[in-house]
Amino acid sequence: MGKMNNTGNFLPTSKKEMEQRGWGWVDVILFTGDAYVDHPSFGAAVIGRILENEGYRVAIVPQPNWRDDLRDFKKLGAPRLFFGVTAGAMDSMINHYTANKRLRSNDAYTPEGKAGFRPDYAVTVYAQILKKLYPDVPVVLGGIEASLRRLTHYDYWQDKLNPSILIDSGADILVYGMGEKPIRELAQRLVNGETVETIRDIPQTAFSIPKSDAKRYLQPGSIYLHSFEESVKDKLKFALNFKVIETESNRMQSVILLEDAGVNTIVVNPPYPRLSEEEIDASFDLPYTRLPHPRYKDKRIPAYEMIRHSVNIHRGCFGGCSFCTISAHQGKFISSRSPTSVLKEFEAVTQMSDFKGYLSDVGGPSANMYRMQGKNEQICALCRRPSCIYPQLCRNLNTDHSVLTGLYQAIRKHPKVKKAFVGSGIRYDLFLDETGFRDKSGELYFDELMLHHISGRLKVAPEHTARHVLDSIRKPSFKLFEVLKTKFDEVNHKNGLNLQLIPYFISSLPGCSENDMEELVGITRRLNFKLEQVQDFTPTPMTLSSTMYYTGIDPYTLKKVFIPKTKEQKQRQQSYFFWYKKE
Repeated sequence: MGKMNNTGNFLPTSKKEMEQRGWGWVDVILFTGDAYVDHPSFGAAVIGRILENEGYRVAIVPQPNWRDDLRDFKKLGAPRLFFGVTAGAMDSMINHYTANKRLRSNDAYTPEGKAGFRPDYAVTVYAQILKKLYPDVPVVLGGIEASLRRLTHYDYWQDKLNPSILIDSGADILVYGMGEKPIRELAQRLVNGETVETIRDIPQTAFSIPKSDAKRYLQPGSIYLHSFEESVKDKLKFALNFKVIETESNRMQSVILLEDAGVNTIVVNPPYPRLSEEEIDASFDLPYTRLPHPRYKDKRIPAYEMIRHSVNIHRGCFGGCSFCTISAHQGKFISSRSPTSVLKEFEAVTQMSDFKGYLSDVGGPSANMYRMQGKNEQICALCRRPSCIYPQLCRNLNTDHSVLTGLYQAIRKHPKVKKAFVGSGIRYDLFLDETGFRDKSGELYFDELMLHHISGRLKVAPEHTARHVLDSIRKPSFKLFEVLKTKFDEVNHKNGLNLQLIPYFISSLPGCSENDMEELVGITRRLNFKLEQVQDFTPTPMTLSSTMYYTGIDPYTLKKVFIPKTKEQKQRQQSYFFWYKKE
């Protein structure tokens, strides 16, 4: 592990650390289900550093004990402005349970990977405790668990619809998506003397109000969704709601959404525009130590080990995959860092005492979407498509890979870098079609990637082979993967390399039958693959696939979809992947 800084370089996590700074109080206390790692890949650290940079006193309480006398919730007292609550970098239920709802035995975001240090539905549990202990202090929800539960959502673990997390948690306001801009505005307005009950117009926030007050928030174009109760009674109405929510989430200029639940109405304001290059640089350039807090001395945090020598170069994803939550949380439009900011962070990584010359990832949600956007953004402003790639590549999308290739080359020329790997997944449909490379920049990118940035294995995600299953998840034809394999083998042979191509597949997707799994095995065996990177589909809140799973309906076509739902169906489908194992 890299050299540990003293606690003074971290946000305080205890009364003692506050006293070392001479603080008798703080403005904001953040509660998180993760260990505290002061790194831009950990949301609580980002929000903490953003607020600190604005001049606020911020403390973090990582993984508070919710089972005892609640001393972790009381130890720092009440903050001057608000409590912030997040489950951490993962949804707590996905963190805890497998696709078959078996309890996991480890937690990558906890010291030594130990399980049991956060509750199920962590956001709700933490918020309820704080509201009970400090009823007059605002509670602000954030992070992926809150973000994707901001409206009525299907909960796979309870197998039912739940209302907005604002209802059960009792929280005052919810920040969805990547929260730097809304949290800054919220803090400033509280400082200016406004109350959380009157702050109702911050973009990218959601809140609950009495149903009788809802008309005050209606604006031209606002959309009233079917109520929670209507969705519970009629699955079609829930499906129709999803189509509206996804469409509005992916527009450049969206509208206010309202949804009744009991005696309350949930109001969701449209998001901020994507961060500019200057804004995203400012977030990543904050003085992170890039280390776990010294309280974890000599303890390994597996999630940190994965990213300690990596750098994220952009946010957002326009792939629109129907089982994925990235665009619902980070947005469809890409925010890219400047090469200067990226290289500055790489320089910081090379200064780490345990750095041996190997960068584990130069990546993003999809590694090769860096700097990609519409050629004419006025066309993007009118667009309602959830994906810029499916069902075909948008003609207005700039897919030039040359800037990214240049960035890779600049990184690998650094005197301390032996190898800069690309560990994040790539979208090969951005540089290939069924005839080969789309343009020269894609071909040069692929050569650069294979010759210099693969650690022996290139992982890609065709997900399935059956056309109708791929259509249900918004992925390209499997023929495209076969084109990729041909190009991969050509570069391998031409350069005397011994690289492996590793495809990811998912079983039990909406529309997938056992016959489809049998076909998948036949095709991949013909291509000489013994599949190892596989998973069973898990319905997560606020995705198209989970909506199909619950309703049995495609919200866009309103046609019925076959759903492998029982435990036995799911296990049988997954077993096809392992035809080569005796058991």
